[in-house]
Amino acid sequence: MLVNMKNLLEKAQKENYAVGSFSVANMEMVLGVLKAAEELNAPAILQIAEVRLKQSPLEIIGPLMVAAAKSAKTPVAVHFDHGKTLEKISQALELGFTSVMFDGSHLPLIENIAQTNAVIEKAKAYGASVEAEIGCVGGSEDGSEDIAINCTSPDEALTFADKTGVDALAIAIGNAHGNYKEEPKLRFDILEKVAQRVSAPLVLHGGTGISEQDFVRCSKTGIRKINIATATFDSVENCVRACYNNNDIKGYYDLQAAEVQGAYENVKRHMLIFGSDNKA
Repeated sequence: MLVNMKNLLEKAQKENYAVGSFSVANMEMVLGVLKAAEELNAPAILQIAEVRLKQSPLEIIGPLMVAAAKSAKTPVAVHFDHGKTLEKISQALELGFTSVMFDGSHLPLIENIAQTNAVIEKAKAYGASVEAEIGCVGGSEDGSEDIAINCTSPDEALTFADKTGVDALAIAIGNAHGNYKEEPKLRFDILEKVAQRVSAPLVLHGGTGISEQDFVRCSKTGIRKINIATATFDSVENCVRACYNNNDIKGYYDLQAAEVQGAYENVKRHMLIFGSDNKA
């Protein structure tokens, strides 16, 4: 069933677990996410980032994501990730996305607050949730930029949350988009301080490559939404390659099944780590 992301995160806040937010690029990946969610009786978030729309146009994949969420047997939110422009954020809302993210992390604090509030006002008309970001998560969503990590200031996080009332707040604690070049060293001291001061559910971007132990610790220390993108894309590619190597693909529909399986396996693994199984 299609639900508001805010509702999923509020339940996670009360019961102390994290909901996986999984980037998708085609129907097969969507089907893989839903298969894992229904098997584990878990909530899920389907998401696509603005930077990925060149490969997966929003007007095509957006309705597919919304329709899939409506048909799901478990609660599924549909989220527009790393929105950079009001034009695309508005388009996602028009298509029925139940949450949008405005990424103003590159802006000065005051401007980030002002632009986030403008998006919140826009989203209210659609009953949608809004996520924002403070501090800079390393790398970039599509790997095209090498953005340096700038960890979130707990004081600025409190100011931001107070002045926006945002539904979810993404923070930077040493995490980065894409595949890590070395094992990430997360700043749990910053996470603990932000979690103590900010009541809004916190979000962790750049989940690919973070250890199972660190994921569990994050989910028990205020992180309520964890974004997974690269790991799922890699899992799909690896599953397809393995099937070809094993001569398991005899035609197109075998290829399609391999893509679904690759997404399913990675999503299921992360849902179990995040503790969201049987939380639907």
